[in-house]
Amino acid sequence: MATPLTPAQVATVKATAPALKEHGETITSLFYKNMLAANPGLRNIFNEANQVGGAQPRALAAAVFAYATYVDDLAKLGAAVERIAHKHASLSVQPEHYPIVGKFLLEAVATVLGDACTPEIADAWTAAYACLAEIFINREQQIYVAFENWTGWRRFRIQKKVAESTEITSFYLTPEDGMALPPYLPGQYISLQLYIRELGLRQPRQYSLSDAPGRSHYRISVKRETGKRVGIQGLISNMLHEELDEGDVVELTHPTGEFFVRMEEETPIVLISAGVGITPMVSILNNAMVAGSSRSISFIHGAHSSEARAFADTLKHASETNNIQAITFLSTLKGSEAEGVDCDFEGRVSLDKVAAERLFTSDPTTQYYVCGPASFMTDIRQQLLGRDVSEDRIHLEVFGVGK
Repeated sequence: MATPLTPAQVATVKATAPALKEHGETITSLFYKNMLAANPGLRNIFNEANQVGGAQPRALAAAVFAYATYVDDLAKLGAAVERIAHKHASLSVQPEHYPIVGKFLLEAVATVLGDACTPEIADAWTAAYACLAEIFINREQQIYVAFENWTGWRRFRIQKKVAESTEITSFYLTPEDGMALPPYLPGQYISLQLYIRELGLRQPRQYSLSDAPGRSHYRISVKRETGKRVGIQGLISNMLHEELDEGDVVELTHPTGEFFVRMEEETPIVLISAGVGITPMVSILNNAMVAGSSRSISFIHGAHSSEARAFADTLKHASETNNIQAITFLSTLKGSEAEGVDCDFEGRVSLDKVAAERLFTSDPTTQYYVCGPASFMTDIRQQLLGRDVSEDRIHLEVFGVGK
């Protein structure tokens, strides 16, 4: 058990916050470079795209700065800790990984800060890291226990591929071992792993499950990346689209994630998504339909065009149910397409165009679930806050490392 920080150590850690804010990304970039060079096997855990693009070092720098800022009030970091712990569990991070991370992270701090990293600072951060590692190890152990008989990577076959739009294809995945699949909460995700010959590595990616739980398969719905220079950013997604066929094998970890809806509750929910952010929302919607839920649901979705819009028939069918309503936005209308016919509104998703009664803003128990590009989620969050929706009722699903 890690020894609690002394008041002097807490004060020292908090005093380093400005330096970590200034030098954080330099520290974390050096940390990843040295750790992965010394432990190449760990490259199978870390998303290479996030390393190449710098997203992973930036995210870790922000996390370290937040920890230094709130080391004396960790409750404020509860949501972030929960999100990271689930992500770690989806990647099968183990307790033995934490000493490796600690060694190289503290060495990077000492290298970048140089003489400014006094023995007192080194001692305080060593103790602080031990406490933080213990928090994650304990929470991840609880998640692994809940996984019961499935830990680590499990082989699945692609049973079926179904094009949902010009950009998004669904993959129906069945376990190669024939054993029953555990249930999951609608909104959760899996990690999927493929071997990348060009990198000589196994690479994981997280994909939201896009169907109701309780079936003999898992379904993920994946966007194909386009453009002249897709590169490593779209590597796994495009392999799924272009190279893997029905009958091919992928590896998955147990479903997990802190973004979910419990359908036994009766409070209204509003699902707001853009693009491929629709995937966890469809899982929530389908689960409500299967369960025969009577709770009020509004589903607000935006897509670039009718061709790019996925699950249009699913939303149309759901909206025929008395308690479910769908509101759709298309950024671009083509040919004879018209607002009010092919979509509810032309343009990007704007809550200003949605009637208050369809947002359930008069009900203080309404929960709001948002998924899409980061800028979209930031915008929707601000729109909801502007309607006096409290922060604790706004739930964001962050694809990637987040911030």
